Amino acid sequence: MADSYVPERRTALVLSGSGVDGAYHAGVLRALHESGIKIDIVAGRGVGALGAALYAVDGGVVLWDQRSPWIEARSGRLYPLRWPFRVVRRAAQGAMGLLLLPVAVAAIFAVGYLLLLTLGSTGAPVSATWAASGLTWVASWLRPDALPTWVPRALLLVVVAAAGALLLGALREPRPVRRQPGRLGALWALMGQPLDASGARRTVADTLWTLLRGGSTLGLPDAHDLSRRYLELLGDNLGQPGIRELLVAVHDVDVRRDHVFGLLAPPYQQALFGAAMAADSRRAEAHDLTADARQHVTTVLGAAMTLPSVCPPVPVPFGTTTFWQGETHRMTDRPGLVSRLCEEAAAAGAAQVIVVTAAPEADGPHRLRPLRRDYRGTVGEQLAAAERIAVDDAIRYVGHRFQAVYQIRPTHNPCTPLDTQGADDVQSDRRMTPDELMQRGYEDTFRQFIGPMVGASPDGE
Repeated sequence: MADSYVPERRTALVLSGSGVDGAYHAGVLRALHESGIKIDIVAGRGVGALGAALYAVDGGVVLWDQRSPWIEARSGRLYPLRWPFRVVRRAAQGAMGLLLLPVAVAAIFAVGYLLLLTLGSTGAPVSATWAASGLTWVASWLRPDALPTWVPRALLLVVVAAAGALLLGALREPRPVRRQPGRLGALWALMGQPLDASGARRTVADTLWTLLRGGSTLGLPDAHDLSRRYLELLGDNLGQPGIRELLVAVHDVDVRRDHVFGLLAPPYQQALFGAAMAADSRRAEAHDLTADARQHVTTVLGAAMTLPSVCPPVPVPFGTTTFWQGETHRMTDRPGLVSRLCEEAAAAGAAQVIVVTAAPEADGPHRLRPLRRDYRGTVGEQLAAAERIAVDDAIRYVGHRFQAVYQIRPTHNPCTPLDTQGADDVQSDRRMTPDELMQRGYEDTFRQFIGPMVGASPDGE
């Protein structure tokens, strides 16, 4: 349902994805920027919220130059394991090492013993007592009354260290106001979500501040001040070349609602976020970034960067004059938010939409890949599958609200959202890095959209 791109139409760009999908978004934004494609509204969910926030103020360049968060050394710090789980992992490795240590020591001394015997048989000046002494020492160290003594003690220390880390991590978790029923409640409190999204939230703040501070050497301000400065830049220059309207969506796990935060041109801003709206359901979910939500832009962007289920949600406060009257809700990302963003963009007057995702279309028969056996790969494959389905559903069920719908997505992407340092591609038998994923987004944009729809071509790229 896509025809030739018409610059006169009001155009929305929707960025959808999680984790390393942001590298693909960066390549797409670079291609659109270099080609001068007119974009009126830029919307994002997940890591696309960061790209949308930067591209809205004509600052997308920080996503693909030397300051890019998708440089491999930086992207690997986005979603590390939380420290209790790192301790447990090290403890498990140490326990396995303790169990294998006696076998390894015995094997090493056995090889050494045979080597000494071989050297002695060739007439080399090797004392026969060396081999006998080494064998006697190993036998005394591994004798039945000694081996069962030190191995269990060492394993007990490892288990105590792991349990202590989990207990300390549970004590540092925020406690619920009311005790929740369930037999596994205490166990889940000890375990919690395994991944830490604080690195991703720091990346949001650092990237925004890198753009806003320019050439100054000022330190990073607090979240409220950073939000205020960003909105001043966006709001005061809205309508100027390179400045675009902004929509960001997050999911509220406390009340099970999707929230939309936006700053649009005056006619659409009043229609979508005006205080005179009578429906409470709309007032509960639509938030004006120029009003009570203006101090929480960076917090909302951090919540959008928080992966569902595997990262602790981010508390986001509401103003006392809003529908929620000063409450603080836990928020996170959700793949299905792409449909909500398309609906909001259509309500904001967009006649054509460009949907960007790093999830390729479904493969045909005989294209099965081996399952990932690592934790990041398993969770990442689930996130990638949910992303593909969410984008397909958005285009199928919301696309009729636009005169034209364009898609920019790779035909093949071995990287799941959690492969922040790249992934092995079984088809090409090589490793794809975030930098290469960014370049693929750049090339896909020219091949799938700019070339056939606009008629442009990359300048020597």
